[in-house]
Amino acid sequence: MITAGIDVGSKTVKVVILQDGKILARSLVLTGFEQGKAAEEAFALALKQAGLSAKDIQKVVATGAGRTSVSFATESVSDVAADARGAVFINPNARTVIDVGAEEGRGISTDTRGKVIDFAVNERCAAGAGTFTEAMSRAIEVKLEDMGELSLKSTQEIPLNAQCAVFAESEVVSLVHAKTSKEDIARAIHDGISNRIAAMARRVGVQNDIVLIGGVARNKGFVASLKRQLEADIKIPDEPEYVGALGAAVIAAS
Repeated sequence: MITAGIDVGSKTVKVVILQDGKILARSLVLTGFEQGKAAEEAFALALKQAGLSAKDIQKVVATGAGRTSVSFATESVSDVAADARGAVFINPNARTVIDVGAEEGRGISTDTRGKVIDFAVNERCAAGAGTFTEAMSRAIEVKLEDMGELSLKSTQEIPLNAQCAVFAESEVVSLVHAKTSKEDIARAIHDGISNRIAAMARRVGVQNDIVLIGGVARNKGFVASLKRQLEADIKIPDEPEYVGALGAAVIAAS
């Protein structure tokens, strides 16, 4: 059986094509202003990579914030359901799944089958998601892709107390004016995010294995900070941003 999962996020659309438990293709495109067109573009790219046509796909399941925009999807599922199923598909021992993307973070408790037991979502404040890091990188004039490595060079811990992205940015600007090193500011930014994400994860219960997914999982500074907060090891898939789409494809095949 050949299925496809499409994860329409606020920043990117991810597609995974699956055949009998084997990934045939992946694709990623920027979401832009027209989610439906972005989903079609990402799907077409994945089909081309797999050497397939749309008629070869027996079922398409959409997930993500823009899942209702995928007109050609057979059905749709929630982000948390797709995340849990995808994480357990990759790591059968996964019991806590943490997904941090551009606009929100999610903490999920799952069973051995990838069924959601409980979940919590941090969606009201960007200070707990990837867009916060992006905004703060501009504030300290550092490339976004360099933020993680920079934070690992920090020599001291500086608390970032603001709970809102707007106030946190003002706090970061104050640190800049106080001649605080960019390394220490970068760590403070990552610690601020991980503190919120860790608190959210604890609300649903943290059990091994902890699997971190979403685009922010590629940020080494954030990963190091989250490990300190949770005082635990964290498993990161090779392609963390595709786990939701993979989960949707797995659900389509079930």
